[in-house]
Amino acid sequence: MSDLAPRSTSTASAPAPADGDNRYKSVQSKLDKLGKAMDDAGLELEALRRSMKANAAHTHDVAGDIENADLDAKFVEVTNLVSVALGGAAVEVKRLCDSVQETADLTWEAKRTHSRLYGALDDLRSNRREKTPRPGFFNR
Repeated sequence: MSDLAPRSTSTASAPAPADGDNRYKSVQSKLDKLGKAMDDAGLELEALRRSMKANAAHTHDVAGDIENADLDAKFVEVTNLVSVALGGAAVEVKRLCDSVQETADLTWEAKRTHSRLYGALDDLRSNRREKTPRPGFFNR
């Protein structure tokens, strides 16, 4: 039996709602949640890849055992096909893991860039008692 099952983590639900709230702190929070969710997904995918690779190797060994037991050749062939399929799936999971890691890196970079561009403005606007114009107001 497989131990693959959905895990109940804090990022199991949508990591950041698409609610149209574009305030500085909200965007920073959403980017943070997305980055953490992507990091967690990368770790989970890497564990899955290792497990699939180990299962492929084990299945290959089982195919050898079946062959050594002089069972019908079709069982050896089918078991070898399962081993090859698991190995191929592990390669594809590695590709997915690389894409997830790239997305996580870009998310953290976006968060830093957003902070660099708008952090000081948010500090000014947040610490004033008077209302201030929204960013872009004077660009008309």
